[in-house]
Amino acid sequence: MTRYFTKDHEWIAVEGDEATVGITDYAQGQLGDITFVEVPGVGAEVGKGDAASVVDSVKAASDVYAPVSGTVTVVNDALEDQPELVNTDPEGEGWLWKMTLSDTAELDSLMDEASYQSFISGL
Repeated sequence: MTRYFTKDHEWIAVEGDEATVGITDYAQGQLGDITFVEVPGVGAEVGKGDAASVVDSVKAASDVYAPVSGTVTVVNDALEDQPELVNTDPEGEGWLWKMTLSDTAELDSLMDEASYQSFISGL
């Protein structure tokens, strides 16, 4: 499984043409306590850069952008009752949705983990 990151602090873990999407630990730290998560519907078509989800926190509501284009196949239903999973395990149990990729070449514009760590160290 390969993990990529965006400048908007989303992560995407890819295995074949399937992927899992969430927000990074850095993002959840900036947001503070997560109070509600709105995920896209199963079957939704998302385009790279589209606002696909919303994460509400005590500080603000923030859009979560699709790192690549594709179709949502599964959403993390646990977040309905436990939105705090995004705080406690943002890059694990706090994932937001899974999707099939429509264009794997879009992954080439994303950062690997080392590049992302370098990016956030400059913020």
